[in-house]
Amino acid sequence: VQLQASGGGLVQAGGSLRLSCAASGGTLSRYAMGWFRQAPGKERDFVAAISWSGGDTKYADSVKGRFTISSDNAKNTVYLQMNSLKPEDTAVYYCALTRDITTAYTFSYEYDYWGQGTLVTVSS
Repeated sequence: VQLQASGGGLVQAGGSLRLSCAASGGTLSRYAMGWFRQAPGKERDFVAAISWSGGDTKYADSVKGRFTISSDNAKNTVYLQMNSLKPEDTAVYYCALTRDITTAYTFSYEYDYWGQGTLVTVSS
């Protein structure tokens, strides 16, 4: 399974970006996906996750009310809409996939596959 993340870039504080992550390959049937981020010199942190049905979503406290995760199962794609961006949102954003569909998972060890990351830079 390959995950291709895109949509990162440079944006001013208060601006918006939409990240996409397309899954391909393997024998995809149903899965759950999530977004994590890693700032320079810091550990990789959970950002948001969504279950296969879309009925369960979870967010890190730092992004609640500003970020929205969604998915298009027909396109095997998950999105992260990021609004009201802050300089502290600057990081490499990684998408991840797990074949366990029952819920939205928040720990990195619960995911089976990872994308290559896309850089988001928010200027003040």
